Amino acid sequence: MIRDLPSLVLPGATLDILKASCATCSMHQLCLPMGLGNEDMDRLDQIIGRRRKVARGQPLFRTGDGFQNLYAIRLGHFKTSQVNRDGAEQITGFQMAGELLGMDAISTDLHHCTAVALEDSEVCEIPFATLQQLLAEMPTLLRHFHRMMSQEITREQSVMLLLGNMAAQRRLAAFLVNLSSRYEARGYAPNAFQLRMSREEIGNYLGLTIESISRLLSKFKKEGLIRVSNRDITLLEPHTLKAITSGADPHAVK
Repeated sequence: MIRDLPSLVLPGATLDILKASCATCSMHQLCLPMGLGNEDMDRLDQIIGRRRKVARGQPLFRTGDGFQNLYAIRLGHFKTSQVNRDGAEQITGFQMAGELLGMDAISTDLHHCTAVALEDSEVCEIPFATLQQLLAEMPTLLRHFHRMMSQEITREQSVMLLLGNMAAQRRLAAFLVNLSSRYEARGYAPNAFQLRMSREEIGNYLGLTIESISRLLSKFKKEGLIRVSNRDITLLEPHTLKAITSGADPHAVK
């Protein structure tokens, strides 16, 4: 999962802006390679563009928009989607703080998906042309960026496997386990979190109806695997959910 970069630090900047530098950003450990020196950190800070607020339900970019920036999510959550052959929205991913948006456009200079904020969010704009120059001069950062792209490809392949071969129960279990691991990587409680997306959006992403999502959540709740209160989810038996994801018999795990 890909990470966060903050805004440009200017002479005379306020303390609040200074606190947003790469070195002090809360997503720093996820975003940047270990061992990056102060001088390199300063150079990275200087290429970051403005911080941009995106209100809930508003697009960060749309399919067909020209490509100029990558966007590091500093706060909030997004969904990405494309339009399928029938003209309907197909959700292709959910992104959270510490991840990058916009890599879909690197090869063609046009965005191939639409990114919409699931809640009031904030991103840091990273001018890609300037980033390329910096990557050429900083091998450590270049390797880290390549690793980020590889992780994104792996995640997309995992989603294809999820939708192509897994039964409905395994799909939802895998979705919850994946969210848990991503929150844990950010220092949050891995087994208690709030779903920022609706059940309908989860169903769209997993290729299931909203009725199926509601039924499976009720099933997991009845079996003591989770606790549900509106959008608040607590994973009571995370090991069992992981077993379901792998196709093992959940009763054998218990």
